[in-house]
Amino acid sequence: MADGTLILDDRSSGDYRSSLGTAWRLITDTVMGGVSSAELTLDSVENRACLRLRGDVSLENNGGFVQAALDLEGTRAFGASAYQGISLEVYGNDQAYNLHLRTDDVWLPWQAYRAGFQAPVGWHTVRVPFTAFEGYRIGAPLDLEHLKRIAVVAIGKAYKADLCVASVALYG
Repeated sequence: MADGTLILDDRSSGDYRSSLGTAWRLITDTVMGGVSSAELTLDSVENRACLRLRGDVSLENNGGFVQAALDLEGTRAFGASAYQGISLEVYGNDQAYNLHLRTDDVWLPWQAYRAGFQAPVGWHTVRVPFTAFEGYRIGAPLDLEHLKRIAVVAIGKAYKADLCVASVALYG
């Protein structure tokens, strides 16, 4: 934990692998019958390597999300209680996005601990404290000692998602 920060991904791998060794993957609401569509690509925006989540969020068929998810189980980030929150370097399209966390207490696909953030046009640092996360359809408090997955999510309204992520870290 150098200077109170743990880098989860700095996009230096050149592929979908994070700095932790686990790979980012795309998940859409089609897993539950929705019709949203998206792509997760490796990109460069203003000379910064990034992971780009781009797609159409649709509310049809009880849908409404697209996400880039990173598994943390078995990595140094699995036990995150020494940290205060999550820091992201993002380039957005002036839309609202979410961060979703999954722990051992999350069993159903629609459950997560959620916090929102705004992604303006241009590169910006977003810091989301763990105290901002609220359980969605789950009664257990957020257990930072068993952090299984983090996801950047476009959710809840019909819109065009376009979000670039250059880094993700836990901050102290």
